[in-house]
Amino acid sequence: MSNVIADISMSLDGYVTGPGPDLEHGLGRGGEAIQEWVFASHDSPEDRAFLEHAEGSTGAVVMGRRTFDFVDGPNGWDQDINYAYDHPTPAMPPIFVVTHQVPAQTKHTQGFTFISDGIESAVSQARDTAGEKEVVIMGGGETIARAISAGVVDRVRVHLSPVLMGAGTSLFALIDQQIQLTQVDVVVTPNATHLTYQIGTRRKT
Repeated sequence: MSNVIADISMSLDGYVTGPGPDLEHGLGRGGEAIQEWVFASHDSPEDRAFLEHAEGSTGAVVMGRRTFDFVDGPNGWDQDINYAYDHPTPAMPPIFVVTHQVPAQTKHTQGFTFISDGIESAVSQARDTAGEKEVVIMGGGETIARAISAGVVDRVRVHLSPVLMGAGTSLFALIDQQIQLTQVDVVVTPNATHLTYQIGTRRKT
């Protein structure tokens, strides 16, 4: 069975977006600094290799509705360059969107499945689709926190960017329990430190 990986870029002070994320600025004001390792990967073989390995090992993706609304918006993905950020990939993995209400009309239709009965159902369906590859929960921060709290995440992979944001969307603000993590991998590249943790025992605080 595939592993479920919560995968997201984060500033050193724990934010995954800058202040005020919206449909026009999905990363918030100044939030591009958190994703700089992705944007700069074409000039960094180390970051590029990490990104391409992650893309190749992904069998399905889970995202929240807010993330999808940005992806589907005017500054989101286009039909040629989408999940890969700045370069085409052979095929975009199936994407499961967690939402309370299925949108009536979207720009993107192929490859997206809307799940209205919770994060557990979205992850279960993604696992059925992914085969032996990873299920990646790519955001946003609230969706990742809810997935961790629900106990459906096997590993957390954080791309720690060398920037302090001061404000924005906190990744772990919704976590209300103590969760033991085991560090299983660290990759240091010119633009980020890529940290992977296995989720262990948990205890209510």
